[in-house]
Amino acid sequence: MASIELKNIEKSYGKNKVINKFDIKINDGEFVVLVGPSGCGKSTLLRMISGLETVDIGEIYLDNKLINNLIPSKREIAMVFQSYALYPHMSVFENMAFGLKMEKISKSEIKQKVINAASTLQIEDLLERKPKQLSGGQRQRVAIGRAITRNPKVFLFDEPLSNLDAALRSEMRVEISKLHKKMNSNIIYVTHDQVEAMTLADRIVVLNKGNIEQYGTPNEIYSDPNNIFVAEFIGSPKMNIIKINKEHISNSNTLRLFNNKITFDNLEFKDEIYIGIRPEHISLKNNHEIQVDVKIDLIENLGFEKIIYSKVSENQIIIKSSENVNNHSLKISFSKDKVLFFDKDKNRVR
Repeated sequence: MASIELKNIEKSYGKNKVINKFDIKINDGEFVVLVGPSGCGKSTLLRMISGLETVDIGEIYLDNKLINNLIPSKREIAMVFQSYALYPHMSVFENMAFGLKMEKISKSEIKQKVINAASTLQIEDLLERKPKQLSGGQRQRVAIGRAITRNPKVFLFDEPLSNLDAALRSEMRVEISKLHKKMNSNIIYVTHDQVEAMTLADRIVVLNKGNIEQYGTPNEIYSDPNNIFVAEFIGSPKMNIIKINKEHISNSNTLRLFNNKITFDNLEFKDEIYIGIRPEHISLKNNHEIQVDVKIDLIENLGFEKIIYSKVSENQIIIKSSENVNNHSLKISFSKDKVLFFDKDKNRVR
């Protein structure tokens, strides 16, 4: 186990700043996921931690030791890439042993380390095969096994499941989670897939244009988002966001929401605001105080649940429900206690 601290990290390519004052501490044994849209700086951060990219400004500490100027092989860090990065002419055993050979470790120790890693990943019967004889999931296990043999203090995963089909991604998520619990090692994992982030992480870093939008546990990120970007990015389907103009604010704490006049205690509205409601918090029954008539545009039938795309005025409202819907219009309802509020700058106010 190890602790990692990144202090005020900045990185630019020419005039394009890709990381801006990135500052977090990762505790011993934590599984931290960096999540965000393409181009937000996730992979660049991993490459700086591993030593494959230089740091323009800031410091990276591993167990309180500054590692900025250490070459990758001296950082006690192993990286698993999206592309597997296996040598096609080598067997699985040779691929997993390659890094150890470069470190001049004895043949007997190399063999033991490779066999142990293969046993952990249940790929002992694949050691003589070449990468082209393996499935995508098997290749990814080999890439992870190669990292395990080095016994690193920190594992870095750069979108390792993006090349796999949906069923295999689900299986590999479980395997990576089991591996983390078994090895109790630090993992920093990059993905744009919010399902991977929510199911794997102890804590999540939500990135946007090189900035940290929020850093917290999956429950904190989902239930208590800092702003509309986080609220919409985490959650599938995304949170419904509805703009409330000033003319729909009748008193300092009373809103007119569609045909409902709702008072919210301990709040004061001075300007236009946004409200947010999760699709799963919307009921198809009239059992809550906020009720809205909507027209249905589309229903996605996922078997165990339905995703209903509806419209009211100019607003699209997405509903997640297990109930069957056959009408073109219906009345929905939700509780004011489930409503989140964001100011005109799209930052959370409650």
